[in-house]
Amino acid sequence: MATSKSTFQKRQKEMKRQEKQRMKAERRAQKKLAGPSESGPLIEAYIDPLGAPDFLPSDPDAQE
Repeated sequence: MATSKSTFQKRQKEMKRQEKQRMKAERRAQKKLAGPSESGPLIEAYIDPLGAPDFLPSDPDAQE
């Protein structure tokens, strides 16, 4: 009887996995139909101001 219980548990686990996969596919399809959301955070590129970095000397001849 241990094998039939094991088989039943495996079948239940597989059915649960398939159901989860199906639900995930539905969510993806709904999200795709809805298009990009406007409520998401805005991501802006960081632009470093022009000029020499602090770690470099301003005069290349000044290096010793």
